[in-house]
Amino acid sequence: MSQVTLHVPKISCGHCVMTIQRVVKEEVAGVGEIVGDIEAKTVTIDYAPPADLEAIVACMTEWDYPPDPA
Repeated sequence: MSQVTLHVPKISCGHCVMTIQRVVKEEVAGVGEIVGDIEAKTVTIDYAPPADLEAIVACMTEWDYPPDPA
């Protein structure tokens, strides 16, 4: 399993984190745990194939939570 931490400037509250958790898990097969840090504006995502970073970023961007480019 891989893990990535993404900086997401639009995170402002717990609802933002819950939305990211819900949509990424529902729309990207292979995503495991997602932990958000509201103060740091980050999400840490565990994933395994068939999920990949490109699919995760595309999903988050589609839902208006685009991560900063790495």
